[in-house]
Amino acid sequence: MPRITKEDKARNRQNILEAAGRMFRSQGIDAVGIAELMKEAGLTHGGFYNHFASKNDLVVEVYGASFAASLGSLARTIEDGPDQGGPPLKRVVAGYLSTAHRDAPDGGCPSASLVTDAGRHSEAVQSAYAEGVEGYLRGFAAEFLREAEEKGDELDPGEARHRAIRLLSEMVGALMLARAVRHVEPELSDEILQTGRSQALD
Repeated sequence: MPRITKEDKARNRQNILEAAGRMFRSQGIDAVGIAELMKEAGLTHGGFYNHFASKNDLVVEVYGASFAASLGSLARTIEDGPDQGGPPLKRVVAGYLSTAHRDAPDGGCPSASLVTDAGRHSEAVQSAYAEGVEGYLRGFAAEFLREAEEKGDELDPGEARHRAIRLLSEMVGALMLARAVRHVEPELSDEILQTGRSQALD
């Protein structure tokens, strides 16, 4: 039998994380079994525990990795500054509340696709979700403060955080509603997204 190298093990672990991220988002954590997950990752069932002590440990890592990727995208958008698509936060909202994001829950932002499961699982999972949410709030609040400074306005950091909480809540809520009705009421789903995009930063 060929010897498994460190590179092979790292690649297999990453395959499990990526498969779990897709499946947890689209099906829910409790609906995904270890055997099904490992098959999706292209690995044998018994190999799971060579990488993770438990399913809960995997879930915590998936939350962390998913938010890290999403927050990295947010940071890049903000760093790019204004462009023809408008200010950074406007572009963030437009992308988040797009039909493409709505229709791809298995690869979308974890703030909406993993929110329901977070509240039903361990404190470690909830903490991983809370850390991701805080990352969004810090990013949004910092951008609100930067925009205010650029305009010569005064904005209290506490108020910037309140605006960030409102913005994230509106984005997540609108996306969840739009996804919930898209198959039976597609026009309503589109209307929710459009209204969310137009009202989020008012």
